[in-house]
Amino acid sequence: MRKTTMITIISLLIAFSSTACNNTSGDEKQTAMAESTANVSGDTKTSSSPEFLTVETFKSKIWNYEKNPQEWIYEGSEPAIIDFYADWCKPCKMVAPVLEEIAQDYQGKLKVYKIDTQVEKELAAVFQISSIPAFLYIPAQGQPRMDRGYKDKAAFERIIQQELLKN
Repeated sequence: MRKTTMITIISLLIAFSSTACNNTSGDEKQTAMAESTANVSGDTKTSSSPEFLTVETFKSKIWNYEKNPQEWIYEGSEPAIIDFYADWCKPCKMVAPVLEEIAQDYQGKLKVYKIDTQVEKELAAVFQISSIPAFLYIPAQGQPRMDRGYKDKAAFERIIQQELLKN
């Protein structure tokens, strides 16, 4: 019994460390690549693809946690969904096209953002991301809510209607 408990603890530590591994080489290059591929259509002003966030863009568009560490002050005007993901994560890859559709379907009503937890380790730490995919649902007014695990389009639409758009 004791050996099983130890194996479970080690497995959990490995799972946690894999979402927060120290990838020091190429972080800036990966961020630039992610931002350049965010708008594949070439229409950077009206694209409805999810937008990739860095620490700096997060602070200006979502929440400046350094300026307001004790209080959530949303910097945006539209409700938003933030997808915390990693390139190696299979469920993250499965949910990506769903979020692309959500971004298109709700263009002008809802923002969809993505944060690569392997590149933006500070943001992953701020939200204590220990498993992915993880989603932050941000209403235009009120407090955000964190959720984890794969979701299909119907599940996202229920959350959008009930919590973000309140229709």
